[in-house]
Amino acid sequence: MVATSTTQLQSENSKDSTYDRIAEVKAFEETKLGVKGLVDSGITKIPRMFHNAKVEDHTETTPNDSKFSVPIIDLKDIDTNSSLRVEAVDKIKRACQEWGFFQVVNHGIGVEVLDEMICGIRKFHEQDAEVRKSFYSRDRNKKVRYFCNGSLFRDPAANWKDTVAFFISPDPPNPEEIPAVCRDIVIEYSEKVRALGFTIFELFSEALGLPPSYLNELDSVNGQFILGQYYPPCPEPELTMGTSKHTDISFMTILLQDQIGGLQVLHENQWVDVHPVHGSLIVNIGDLLQLLTNDMFISVYHRVLSRHIGPRTSIATFFANTSTQSSSKVGPIKELLSEDNSPIYRDTTINDVMAYYLDKGLDGNCSVHSFRLCSEY
Repeated sequence: MVATSTTQLQSENSKDSTYDRIAEVKAFEETKLGVKGLVDSGITKIPRMFHNAKVEDHTETTPNDSKFSVPIIDLKDIDTNSSLRVEAVDKIKRACQEWGFFQVVNHGIGVEVLDEMICGIRKFHEQDAEVRKSFYSRDRNKKVRYFCNGSLFRDPAANWKDTVAFFISPDPPNPEEIPAVCRDIVIEYSEKVRALGFTIFELFSEALGLPPSYLNELDSVNGQFILGQYYPPCPEPELTMGTSKHTDISFMTILLQDQIGGLQVLHENQWVDVHPVHGSLIVNIGDLLQLLTNDMFISVYHRVLSRHIGPRTSIATFFANTSTQSSSKVGPIKELLSEDNSPIYRDTTINDVMAYYLDKGLDGNCSVHSFRLCSEY
């Protein structure tokens, strides 16, 4: 029987006590070919390790005529026109408080660079299998590595995607470590998106009523890593997710996506499509910035649907020093606290937050909730 719903999946799982998920995961991992390898082999049924018993109904989305739409913010001339900057800061503040997500246009990175970055990441995932395999690793100390699902052995169900990761700062890889097929564009894009990140952190600081340089001067945000995600077409998308429901561990994420679509954000208990806008970039608040702002800015749940069509390519740039050596302190910004805004979170370290995130895997919960001072929040 082919399972076509969550109920059927749960029924199958309860009946088959002989299924050995660990063995299936190990065999899959040993191929070092990821989901792309499965698709290349011509499968028409996805392996059971990808079956998600908690997969949300893909129809749980807002209708086409919905009033909900992720905000789009124009950054044109914000450095030379003070009134436009004030307008942009106000829109960003509202987006961070109400959505945790927004798109930016006229952000200073040329569309040709964006298109080339998407093309470069796709080329990496579609190059000769033996070349791709040489980068396969789960060693988090490697600055460039290829893998399928960061917590593959921990999560109850694998997601239908492959990833190539680049740890850019504070300790960048040597150019020779970056795959030749995408080396030049990864270096160029990482520099340009880092500069944009500094600009957006300035706007965040102003939106919080702080000096523009405030967030950029924090050691804890001095980190950047990039995940180049590849979502092959899925023969049974109703049984799995491209990326399951989660929040980001970063302070901020800047996402470049192609025109395939599939990204959704949870807003007012509805899954809202983040429609691709050619030339735009998506910005979302991460868990660490929610902690830093004492819930003034929110880190919200989002997911990526698996689709029959594809491949879908996206590039997520995360801003946070989340290396295993990072002992940077994080806690609610003291300048934001008052008698009416007492701290919700305890002071901690990025090490502690990362350790908790890595231990829990993609369980659908926000990483910083366990660092709240009181359960009532």
